[in-house]
Amino acid sequence: MEQKIVYFPEPGSQNTDEVLRIAKLRAKELGIKSILVASTSGDTAVKAVAAFKGMRMIAVSHFTGMRGPNTQEFTEENRQKVLSKGGVVLTTAHAFTGLGGAMRKKFNMYLLGDEVASTLRIFGQGTKVACEIALMAADAGLVRTDEDVISIGGTHAGADTALVLQPVNSVDFFDLKIKEILCKPHF
Repeated sequence: MEQKIVYFPEPGSQNTDEVLRIAKLRAKELGIKSILVASTSGDTAVKAVAAFKGMRMIAVSHFTGMRGPNTQEFTEENRQKVLSKGGVVLTTAHAFTGLGGAMRKKFNMYLLGDEVASTLRIFGQGTKVACEIALMAADAGLVRTDEDVISIGGTHAGADTALVLQPVNSVDFFDLKIKEILCKPHF
């Protein structure tokens, strides 16, 4: 099988619209019904829910407290926009951070989740994010583990990576299957 991969010259939010276009086209070709989109403030999620109208769009946000106690970066305004257009917003602990993040913060120890995240970053931050949000959505019961999804991540802001993958629950992480790389930054 031969499939086109788009490589962006730089990572970042300037690629968001093209990532959404590429992902939508491939989702239609493959009959994929669920799209996962990482979104910190909700800006990318608002664009995605409009782009994937008629498909199930799940925005995965940072957990509350990531940037400080009781702080949620996904704005309430954006949450309402996504929900009003039929999207879903998932806010939960990050699969690779979990309690390991507390160990890193308190004792400067790096555990398995940190190692997995760092290994996936070899392919780019967006690849790590796309894999992680797939675990989070599966753990929340928002996507099935026997159906492919398109998972979209980014580097710092916006979207720059899209993958076709078969999600798994975090306890089955090593069974995660990245089936296609649709686009990513060229590093």
